[in-house]
Amino acid sequence: MINFSAEDCLVLVVDDVGKNLQLAVEILDSAGYATSFASSVKQAIERVKTANPDLILLDLMMPDMGGIELCRRLKTDNLYAHIPIIFVTDSKEKEDILNAFNSGAVDYVNKPFHSWELLARVKIHLELKKTQEELKNINSQLEKLVRTDSLTGVNNRREILYLGEKEFQRCRRYHRYFSVLFIDIDHFKHINDTFGHILGNKTLITVAGAIKTCLRQVDSFGRFGGEEFVAILPETNLEDAATTAQRICQVINKLNIELAQQKVPVTASIGVATFSPQDNNLEEVIERADHAMLAAKNQGRNRVIVGKTV
Repeated sequence: MINFSAEDCLVLVVDDVGKNLQLAVEILDSAGYATSFASSVKQAIERVKTANPDLILLDLMMPDMGGIELCRRLKTDNLYAHIPIIFVTDSKEKEDILNAFNSGAVDYVNKPFHSWELLARVKIHLELKKTQEELKNINSQLEKLVRTDSLTGVNNRREILYLGEKEFQRCRRYHRYFSVLFIDIDHFKHINDTFGHILGNKTLITVAGAIKTCLRQVDSFGRFGGEEFVAILPETNLEDAATTAQRICQVINKLNIELAQQKVPVTASIGVATFSPQDNNLEEVIERADHAMLAAKNQGRNRVIVGKTV
């Protein structure tokens, strides 16, 4: 059920005849709509830019550019294409009506119009607009849920692999390079077993946030699974990637995680690998970083190991 309120909607009325303008504005005002008006195409464009109306009532037979051309102009501009336009016309010609719809209008009202009809059409299209906006917002939220790890809020495994694949294909096509960091929290099972899953979850959330502070906007980062995280670093060679990994290691080591006065010492082991033209797929790069991370575990943890180059 759409929660519709006329008071929240601004309607722009465009007509070169003063009496028509006054009548339409009075009808809309009486129903509680906020209104703005324009008596020329130039003025209408200015009003649209400054007021960003929710709906436009547009006279079909405007001088100069004409209502049809104004409608087409607005509908080809991504900033204003979403605004529904209802034509008001005294023309009964089929060609004029078809041109109105072909230009992007959602409806039309014949002059002289009844106030109830005008208000009904305005309300219908404002409700449709609101519904579309809400559906778009819901779809955006669903899309985010599909891409995001529900606990930490960073990208999930599916999304980080997708972003990594895009980077892999870009580097193969343009003969560029990127690096991968494979990050694993040390002794995470011990943290869960000793302090409980609530503190374990808090550790994952805190570590994910700490890693993000060490990365650039162009980098992609996500939870790979369990206590494992992966970062994709575009245009980053092995040496620079290792420097970033060392910084992450140090930041994690300094974290102060506690719950109910229980403090958890946290460290991470990080493996680093860089894309090579000999790599057949993204998995080969990630696998080298994973092997380097395991080597870091075997050498005492809380350190960075650079993987072998191909």
